[in-house]
Amino acid sequence: MKKICKLYLTLVICISGISISEAQETYLSLDSVITNINNNPQLKIYLAQIAAQETFAKGAKNLDPPKISAGQYQTPYAFSPKMGSFMITGEQMFTNPAKLRAKENFMKGQSKVTASEMAYSKNQLIAEAKQYYFEAIVYKKKLLILDKTRELIEYMIKDANLRLTYGKEKLGNIYRAKAGLYELNNTKEQTLNSITQRMIMLNTLMNKNTSTNFNIDTNIIIKDYEGKFTDTATLASKRTDVASINQSIALQTLNTQMEYSKLKPDFGLQAGHMFSYGGNANQYILMGSITIPLASWSAKETKANLEGIKQEVAVLQLKKMAVLNKAEGQLAFIKTDIKSKKKQLENYQFNIIPAFYNSYKSQLLAYEQNTGDLAAVLDSIKDLQVAQLEALDKLQEIARLQVDYEKETN
Repeated sequence: MKKICKLYLTLVICISGISISEAQETYLSLDSVITNINNNPQLKIYLAQIAAQETFAKGAKNLDPPKISAGQYQTPYAFSPKMGSFMITGEQMFTNPAKLRAKENFMKGQSKVTASEMAYSKNQLIAEAKQYYFEAIVYKKKLLILDKTRELIEYMIKDANLRLTYGKEKLGNIYRAKAGLYELNNTKEQTLNSITQRMIMLNTLMNKNTSTNFNIDTNIIIKDYEGKFTDTATLASKRTDVASINQSIALQTLNTQMEYSKLKPDFGLQAGHMFSYGGNANQYILMGSITIPLASWSAKETKANLEGIKQEVAVLQLKKMAVLNKAEGQLAFIKTDIKSKKKQLENYQFNIIPAFYNSYKSQLLAYEQNTGDLAAVLDSIKDLQVAQLEALDKLQEIARLQVDYEKETN
């Protein structure tokens, strides 16, 4: 009976989510995993892209290169030493400072959009890491259940072998019990493989060697997300994908300013010196120039671009509304599902598992009093194990829903 009490205490601890960490074993907490997500190559790509965009922005105020020319000026084809000259000229166009500032601001804005995209991508990676971490926890709890089930079956086999010597047990029942152990071996192997797969994925997300071994904290905190109130205003201020859309809208605003700046004039300066032939006086040229971008034939592209930007902003606004609308509906769905799964888990904890446990006790008592048989005890052990594992499945579903909730609100 001590083994029965030990089993029951173990399954209650496993399913309730209380931490069962082996003494003096180091583990990698979920917070540490999330911190190491920064090493993920996917995020490093964004960082490299941001660095590149910021570097490009440093050259935004670059002027056009100067132009230098030299050659004969007003020199007749029939060469005459008294006619014509040799001329050297230099030209420089000065882009309107407002254009340069607008271009620089636009290029800097591109890196902000990339940074917001990186934040969204990181949120997805964190959610993925949480999911693998919680799944590994549940599989480790399942191992405890399988080990305790093995202890019970081995105890029953040992007792049955003693009874067999006195002719009080059937050999077929003992073989059936041993077959149950072999089935447990397969289930345990599958569970161990599932844990290994989750560890591989966690190492991959942290950009570590996939064979790196570490222990995890086996505590799952069940949160009261189904009771939280969420609205679109709160979601709009917290969601990383909405922040990315807002940055894209801000970038289009900068793009609008850059397009308007194209309607401002640029200035130019040309200077030249002529070495006259035949002793004639040397001459020079000094001229200024200005562009006229407001001319109807030169402003068509800018006006079309401005109209196109307005439409792009409208698209982004609609996209943001769609994201928030979907998120609000998804969160309502998740909260309803969490509430239902919690009730199911409680039903397992307080009704189903205790009932199977009592069934097992009664079958075992009948067997010990020679009024029951081994097959009935084995069936009760199997029923109890299945109920325990199904309860852990419900715990895993709740953990997954909590991850989905956190992903939808960040």
